[in-house]
Amino acid sequence: MHNQIDHAIKVLREGGIIAYPTEGVWGLGCDPFNETAVLRLLKIKKRKIEKGLILIAADWGQVKALVKVNLSKCAIIKKNCQDPITWIFPATKKVPFWVCGGLDSVAVRVIVHPLARRLCQKFGGPIVSTSANLAGKSPAKNLRQLRKQFAWKVDCVVSGQVGTLKKPTQIRDVGTNELIRR
Repeated sequence: MHNQIDHAIKVLREGGIIAYPTEGVWGLGCDPFNETAVLRLLKIKKRKIEKGLILIAADWGQVKALVKVNLSKCAIIKKNCQDPITWIFPATKKVPFWVCGGLDSVAVRVIVHPLARRLCQKFGGPIVSTSANLAGKSPAKNLRQLRKQFAWKVDCVVSGQVGTLKKPTQIRDVGTNELIRR
């Protein structure tokens, strides 16, 4: 397992794209600060840049410079800290436009899936996490579905099991708690 994670980190650092299991579906990821990698990922998924992307992190410390919210004082996050929720935050200028899609916000989740959390820990920062599916199609829930859609399009597959969620995580606005995606 360590060799597999080390290889995935090397691929991320070299600008590659990885596939890995998350709480409910397979994810595709790359270094969010590498424009070439992000644009390649968007092309592979046939996803428009304007939609923005989710970042996952091992802990809130990995993203505190990217959001305009004092995370240590954010009651809504503390209340829901055990749930895998993706939060929409006002973004700082450190978030690249290719991640936020030209919006003034960024979507962030502290990942609870152990393998994906380990990837973020070893990478030393957040990574892009978008569901492994072509735009408008259902996300991959198992390795067979992942390989069918992306077999030769990703640089590394980190094998493991998807978590127990039945679908991708909820997305909520951190300021209003409004449900953006169920």
